[in-house]
Amino acid sequence: MLQGHQTWKFENKPVIVSTGTVGGPFEAKGQLTEDFDLLHDDLWMGQDSYEKAQKVLIEESISKAIEKAELRNEDIQFMFAGDLINQITPSSFAGRTLAIPYLGLFGACSTSMEGLALASFIVNAKGAERIIAASSSHNAATEKQFRYPTEYGGQKPPTAQWTVTAAGAALVCNEGDGPVVTSATIGKVIDMGLSDPFNMGGAMAPAAADTIVSHFRDLDLPADHYDLVVTGDLAKIGLPTAKDLIEQKGLVLPEGTFQDCGLMIYKDNQPVLAGASGAGCSASVTYGHLLNRIKKGELKRILVVATGALLSPMSFQQKETIPCIAHAVSIEAGGESL
Repeated sequence: MLQGHQTWKFENKPVIVSTGTVGGPFEAKGQLTEDFDLLHDDLWMGQDSYEKAQKVLIEESISKAIEKAELRNEDIQFMFAGDLINQITPSSFAGRTLAIPYLGLFGACSTSMEGLALASFIVNAKGAERIIAASSSHNAATEKQFRYPTEYGGQKPPTAQWTVTAAGAALVCNEGDGPVVTSATIGKVIDMGLSDPFNMGGAMAPAAADTIVSHFRDLDLPADHYDLVVTGDLAKIGLPTAKDLIEQKGLVLPEGTFQDCGLMIYKDNQPVLAGASGAGCSASVTYGHLLNRIKKGELKRILVVATGALLSPMSFQQKETIPCIAHAVSIEAGGESL
């Protein structure tokens, strides 16, 4: 299963049988609205805190994925989930509600592909038949923790990104119909000395570039192997930086095939500065928009590279720089889609 230095190749090709994607009111005004299963018209979502609202996002995305597969919670062996809030409490509290054996993950905004990689590894190795992998973020909850509460009205620089209010869940199974997971490359923690929490794209770009180059190297792939190589949320600042870095290492991707989830989800006239971010960004765009494109036959093979900034309010207060990571997962059309 190990291929090269840091890549798993999944011979049994775990299947993404179903997905669930849920978004908030700002996402309902974006350009991928048709790819969400459910969109809320209120950030509170019937709760009395934003953190509790984020728990609702996770529960609904997972329940939707299970419902679409015509299964019950007790049919799922494991649930992998994570978010950005203190000790991933929204995910853990959702696990309490859903009562599925649970492993909490923290990879910041890389959590979506961290979860999908681990779920696919276990299913491929016959350690389970059905695993849910999910990640989420909530704009108001995340801003309150990592920057300033939205009520404060602090002005942000152009390099800042808008945290997505969304959750995405994928049901990974050992058999069934749907796109298949073929490989995963686990990234290294890379810190280039950046310390500005309002420039996450710039901070995460070197980690994304390193993982992408490692993936192509480990699997000995040509540059045009994928229809799309999609980063999680590098947005306007990080995406061209990552492109330059991978080209410096000798990997030149075909024109138009290197894109970013953080530049897909919102419309150009939405005030998101450099673009979108958040653990729910790559999860909702991948499990909604990109997998729908695979199912329609528009794409046959994609590489999703979710990026994460592994900082905390405490590390920032102690004037630490920002360690970053990226995990890559390759997804291909299943037999029916082809």
